[in-house]
Amino acid sequence: MNVYKTEHLPSGERASHWSTVIADTYFPLHLTFRDAASFQGRLEKRSLGDVSLSRLQTEPMQYERRRRHIADASGEEYLITIPRNSPVEFHQLGRDVRCDPGGFILERGDEPYRFSYAAANDLCVLKVAKPMLSEKLRNPDQYCARVFDGFAGVGGLLSNMARLLQSDPIADEKATQVLGRQLIELLALAIDGQSTVGHDHKSSVRTAHLRRAEEVIERNLSNPALSPEMVANACGISKRYLHELFSDANSTVSQFIRERRLSAARDLLLMPNSGAIADVAYRFGFSDHAQFSRLFKAMFGRTPSAFRAGQSE
Repeated sequence: MNVYKTEHLPSGERASHWSTVIADTYFPLHLTFRDAASFQGRLEKRSLGDVSLSRLQTEPMQYERRRRHIADASGEEYLITIPRNSPVEFHQLGRDVRCDPGGFILERGDEPYRFSYAAANDLCVLKVAKPMLSEKLRNPDQYCARVFDGFAGVGGLLSNMARLLQSDPIADEKATQVLGRQLIELLALAIDGQSTVGHDHKSSVRTAHLRRAEEVIERNLSNPALSPEMVANACGISKRYLHELFSDANSTVSQFIRERRLSAARDLLLMPNSGAIADVAYRFGFSDHAQFSRLFKAMFGRTPSAFRAGQSE
């Protein structure tokens, strides 16, 4: 865990130091302090594999993501913020929202925004790259600048798990990677369960059918009979309609099945004693080991053997 604080810094260095800390932890932002010389802040950051988890405690602040910051960005990333002490105000994509303690919001790093709080705050912040979040949550951009419940149900589990991981860090690297992915799983479930995106009856029905099809696929990743025909039959819809549902979501049924199987294989490779790579491939429907290795590398940038070796370094 990395810890940054301002209490021992000279007053003239606090603002510039904190701007650097914020940029290194999240991404470059323009900071507005109530009193830069007397500013007090503390930030604790830890890595959970591909997920960053931080606790940000400061006096009243305003953060702005401006066009000039985005021009130099190397990839799309999201912040998920859970305020604990006082409300936060957030503006992005033409929407203004207020998130009280007990809620959480999703922020796009590739679009300008303004984020502030008028009283001292204690924030839990997750940072995740778009490809990882998109694995679990289709088209996450549509959920930005909306307030979700982080107190009850799955949202409450997300908040509690994040708090627990902050207060009781786990040193085992493989365990932290799995826990990071579980946080994103909970985030996706919480957002998906609370989402009201889809404004008319027709779109709501199509969204429900798509979710049901995805659930069938998730439950059958190790089933060698998994196919578009099987999914359509399980959902009680035609194969043509099934293909239309996934086309609306900028995907195909076969592509979604392949990507979810590859992701499941990757998650299994993170676990100790997961067996031979060929067995992992076969378990998730890849009878051709060379094809599995090629597809795995295309999706994750490393072959399965290189990925597994990297986890033990």
